[in-house]
Amino acid sequence: MILLTLQQLHYIITISETGSLNKAAYKLYVSQPSLTSAVKELEKEIGIVIFNRSGKGVTLTAEGLKFLPYARQVYSQYQNLMDAYSQQGLHKQQFAVSTQHYSFAVKAFVELARNLDVAEYEFAIRETRTRDIIEDVASSRSEIGILYLNDFNRRALLKLLQSANLQFASLIRCQAFVYLWKGHPLAKQKEITYEDLLPYPCLSFEQGDNSNFYLSEEILSTNEYPRIIKCCDRATVLNLMVGLNGYTLCSGIICEELNGGDYVAVPYQEEGVNADSMMEIGIVTRKNSVLSPLGEKYIAEIKRYLGLKENA
Repeated sequence: MILLTLQQLHYIITISETGSLNKAAYKLYVSQPSLTSAVKELEKEIGIVIFNRSGKGVTLTAEGLKFLPYARQVYSQYQNLMDAYSQQGLHKQQFAVSTQHYSFAVKAFVELARNLDVAEYEFAIRETRTRDIIEDVASSRSEIGILYLNDFNRRALLKLLQSANLQFASLIRCQAFVYLWKGHPLAKQKEITYEDLLPYPCLSFEQGDNSNFYLSEEILSTNEYPRIIKCCDRATVLNLMVGLNGYTLCSGIICEELNGGDYVAVPYQEEGVNADSMMEIGIVTRKNSVLSPLGEKYIAEIKRYLGLKENA
């Protein structure tokens, strides 16, 4: 029988996050020899080597990479249990979400943190690439992911989610909008066509060297845009909208409180019917896992902002 302790799992998670036994020992308030001994005992108990050791630090082995998500999931469920049944959850509460670049996701995060009545917490929100969202949730680095599906990318992304033991729950469906600043020559039009956009640069969030159209954050990514600028963060996109009359295609769900009132979302009009122009934005979570109270509150904040019912 394999015997694991929560302390051992906490040690493994902390070492993987710091990449160093010294740093992990300092963070955990234990001596390095004690930490090293605990790791060796665990490796012996489960019959695998979790870490490669070198003078530059420690890295996860292939077996360690498989073990870590389970360790994080078990430990996070323990923390959820403590939140629910300990003395009002007196330990530092933790929560993380990884998302495509949606201002409503940030707004919900703001409200979660603003309304949380605890003395200490450690939160993270990662506006990141589509593949990183999947990897973050699969490894339990983030409890929740937020991304979109449409007829074009659905099969590919659902296959990636399935292989990572993740599930997708729909939040809202919406048509494509063109997002640009109020001073743009097209800003006052009732709708914008593909031909209208040709003279202006299309702004796209970078997905990495190995990216493909299925991982693109922008809808209708297979269209031929003569001018494309790739960016890494939302602030840069907003700056390029003003400086270069750039635009991006989005859901049309914009939080003016965070982005400011200098931008507009105009309906995108295509000739004929194109199912790829319909976005289905949803939540990604691990299969067979129970959301923490903070995770449930975060989703409730999103639904409240989007005007959705709690049980939707």
